Amino acid sequence: MTAPGRGWLANGLAGVRILGHLVTGPLLRRRRMGWGAVCSEVEADWPGNELIPDPAWTATHAVTVAASPEQIWPWLAQLGQGRGGFYSFERLENLLGCQIRNVDRVLPEHQDVVAAGEVRLAPQMAMRVARAEIAADLVLVADFRAADAETTDAVGPGSAHAGSEDPGSRTGGSVAAVAGVWSLHLRPRPEGGTRLIERLRYAKARSFPEQIFGSRHLIEPISFVMSKEMLCNIKELAERGALASRSGADHIEPTLA
Repeated sequence: MTAPGRGWLANGLAGVRILGHLVTGPLLRRRRMGWGAVCSEVEADWPGNELIPDPAWTATHAVTVAASPEQIWPWLAQLGQGRGGFYSFERLENLLGCQIRNVDRVLPEHQDVVAAGEVRLAPQMAMRVARAEIAADLVLVADFRAADAETTDAVGPGSAHAGSEDPGSRTGGSVAAVAGVWSLHLRPRPEGGTRLIERLRYAKARSFPEQIFGSRHLIEPISFVMSKEMLCNIKELAERGALASRSGADHIEPTLA
């Protein structure tokens, strides 16, 4: 298996799909916003929901993975720019200057997401780690841009760690306002395997530019295409590792395009 998201053809087709979803807009929205998830998963109160009690919109995506939560977690723990990438369409991300490099192996040096404190989306853009429970929940938070330097210091990437007592970062009494929550959850199935659930949750826009660039009509179709690819690739990577473990293989050499 080559590292996810490298092929020009796959990235080109993904771009076409994004344009298609942007054009069709609301016609396919209901299907996109609950892709792969059952009703109980869509309605569930997942960790991280409390950070935005009254969201502008939310989406839930899910896949079943033939691997244990412990076998899937390492792929989640190393998410991020400068780490393991996002297992999605790398070339599309890099057209926006994200400098993503996806990998197809577990990176031991990037397994402590709590110590990292943040997951970078691009060199100058990061989400802070609000919660990280191994083999269960990873909750990442994006804050509204601060209006002054004091608040900027309070909400900067990595200013809050998993298990912090307050959903916002605090400095001198100021509290960061949460703009968005991206969370990933692992739940074992009684019949075997694991459900990998993604929850996206966005706060109401506070300004006109946020209404435009953070619009559900723009963000939701794009995030759907990218998230679907990410979830499917995590599924494939984790299942490959689980199969290797069952067959007694110690290591699978990565093949990078």
